[in-house]
Order: sequence, then structure tokens, then C-alpha cells
Amino acid sequence: MTVSGRQYNNDPVRAQREKVRTWVSYGIRSGTALFGIATTLLIMGLLVGLNGVITGLVLACIILGSIALAPAMVFHYGVKAADREDRAAGRS
Repeated sequence: MTVSGRQYNNDPVRAQREKVRTWVSYGIRSGTALFGIATTLLIMGLLVGLNGVITGLVLACIILGSIALAPAMVFHYGVKAADREDRAAGRS
């Protein structure tokens, strides 16, 4: 089975872990991008003048970024721990 360019011979657990790693990557990238957008909007709003629309957009970006980033970070550490455990047990 090939996932993310890596070859796994009949190991569905590692293949599933690679799928999770891919989704984690998407979550971290999108969450970080949303926080960057929120920061940019806030700075622009402070320079131009804050109003309800800019405040709402900043708040929405922070909330959506948190929703994307928090679980991605938890799963990232889980995948790293599973990889570390596999290496310690000599299964790599």
C-alpha cells in the first residue's frame, strides 16, 4: 500500500497513520493561515479604524483557526508518539 509516497507492505496501521499525518498537516496549515489572516485584519483595522465587520472577521478567523489547529496539534503529537514507540520496539 502506498500513502503519501511511502510504501507499506500490508501494514494498515501505518497506512492509516499516514492518512492521519496528512490531515494533521492540512489542519496545522489552515489553522495557522487563519491566525495570520486574523492578525493581518486586526492590524489593518487598527490602522484604518475598527468597525463591526472587521471585528467580526477577526473573531471568526480566530474561532475557525482554533477549531482547525487544536485537534491537529493533539493528533500530531499522537502520531509522533506512535512513531517513537514503533522505533523503540524495533518495528520501523
